[in-house]
Amino acid sequence: MKILKTLKDYSEIKNLSGGEIKTLASELRHKITSVALKNGGHLASSLGAVELTISLLRSFDPASDRVIFDVGHQAYAYKLLTGRLENFHTLRQWGGVSGFPKRGESPFDHFDTGHSSTSLSAALGYAKARDVLGEKRHVVAVIGDASLLNGLAFEALNYTRESGTRVIYILNDNAMSISPRVGGMATHLARLSSSSAYNWLKKAIKDSCASLPRGQAIENVLGKVKDHIKTIVKPINIFDEMDINYWGPFDGHNVEEMEHVFELAKKYDGPVLIHAVTVKGKGFEEAEKDPTAFHGLSPAEPAGRAAGKSWSSAAAEVVLEMAKKDPKVVCLTAAMKSGSRLEEFAGCFPDRFFDVGIAEGHMVTMAAGMAAGGLKPVVFIYSTFMQRAMDQLVHDVCMQNLPVTFAVDRAGFVGEDGETHQGLLDISWCRPVPNLLMTAPRDLDSMVKLFNFTSDHNGPVMIRFPRGKVPARITSDLPSETCGIMPGPEIIKNGEEKALIGYGRTVELMIRARERAAMAGIHPLPAVIDLVRLKPLPETELKDILSPYSEIVIAEDGYAAGGAGEAVAAFARELDEEDRPSVTVLGVPDIFVPQGRVEEQEIYCGITPEKVVSALVPAQKTANRQSARL
Repeated sequence: MKILKTLKDYSEIKNLSGGEIKTLASELRHKITSVALKNGGHLASSLGAVELTISLLRSFDPASDRVIFDVGHQAYAYKLLTGRLENFHTLRQWGGVSGFPKRGESPFDHFDTGHSSTSLSAALGYAKARDVLGEKRHVVAVIGDASLLNGLAFEALNYTRESGTRVIYILNDNAMSISPRVGGMATHLARLSSSSAYNWLKKAIKDSCASLPRGQAIENVLGKVKDHIKTIVKPINIFDEMDINYWGPFDGHNVEEMEHVFELAKKYDGPVLIHAVTVKGKGFEEAEKDPTAFHGLSPAEPAGRAAGKSWSSAAAEVVLEMAKKDPKVVCLTAAMKSGSRLEEFAGCFPDRFFDVGIAEGHMVTMAAGMAAGGLKPVVFIYSTFMQRAMDQLVHDVCMQNLPVTFAVDRAGFVGEDGETHQGLLDISWCRPVPNLLMTAPRDLDSMVKLFNFTSDHNGPVMIRFPRGKVPARITSDLPSETCGIMPGPEIIKNGEEKALIGYGRTVELMIRARERAAMAGIHPLPAVIDLVRLKPLPETELKDILSPYSEIVIAEDGYAAGGAGEAVAAFARELDEEDRPSVTVLGVPDIFVPQGRVEEQEIYCGITPEKVVSALVPAQKTANRQSARL
């Protein structure tokens, strides 16, 4: 690291020669690649934005200017150049450097991100704050081409003219989201990227400004160039039509060119969108060839860890089998075909597979329309992204009681992506919604049963499942009957006096807690119960199951406030006194859970077998004291 390690701070980048800039870019890519391959992370996006980041820091000062990265997938080079080089090896680890921009991590991170399409709105907010407070600073938003397709970004574009403020939008166009982008806007950007007229515009801007008389307003010159091209060769452009000056396309890997354009934009008295074309994964041959595979990497697996099928793959396979039997089954995703393992479904049924791009709200309402039209849509969506479509879930699906199945992936703790991606809110947010049936499979067998149940259920169903490997089978001491009946609680392990209730991933947790209880000498051993159905509560079955026990401990991988455990505890309080058990709920407290391994997050939140056993011990001691008195 000849140059990267010798830089005192980002301001010294301005003094580098052209050759030194190329060396710095190479060093940044090497550092990003080595750490991301080990720790996991968003590799291809950050590799594609290296020169763009260098250009930004040569033109803007993040100590005074405001630079906002959309999503943050492309911000690794920015982190390395703004004071986080020495700690970058801790990327996405517990207590380490975040995989996304975070205001609490650095004064140079100006907005917390993680979900797409927020940058333009945030930039407009910063710009108006600057105007109202009479400050002098530049506000820059860097947004990817796929993020621009989201409705929130369009809302910001629509308001830009009305805002009447100076703001710089940089469109980082690599023709990709996680998978290749889709839709009409994607086609529009592709046409702009290849337009010779715009390449001519680039030269016209340079030539005009090179001869700019001292004191003449740059916007006058650029306005003339713009009007001239409009009347001769310039094709229709959505940004210009919205009164946002479009400049481009430019080579996002050409630092000199980008720096020159940025300097012009700083002098322009109005909103500007600069179109930079980049290569996702640039500099790492494997990532360039397959940017989808290298978009988001998981941490390197420890040697000897057993391989297994992921919950995502299992769910995709189950729905594929359903689709083979029923021509009404269709599948939707919001730019997550790869993440949700839907490639095979898309290949088998291209006319029944719909990738809508980063547009979760649209996807859910489209699924509602499909259901109303007689289809059986299955919406594959991560729990964290479900939050972006809650209004559509409530009004367009549940209020009309339409048979839409939501395959909610990455529910619970997600690990290294941290706060913005935890799947901890879906139960608390969705539990009050009428008509919605919420379930959680504990293993592959129960997942198959729950998906098959949706085929005949005339209403919305949510099947939530975690990140990670799916257990093949967690057998029950009292196995349930066929999947055609409404799913309800199951006794997994028989026990006396006390019961441990889990659902989904926490069923396995409760089995381990029971084993710990045996090791701790707690007798009789507690029962283990799989709740299965989280909403509406199976009250009749639940009353029969709870009545034999005096102590209940519930563990859930979601927020305790508003969770399924809270519902069970409230139900227990309504039972007759002789049937009323005491209930302890172990759930996520009132915090945002930081990045780290899932095991670290569980310990941090107190959702471990040890905590379950410690919740049982006071009851055990009380029982022992009562026995001693007798």
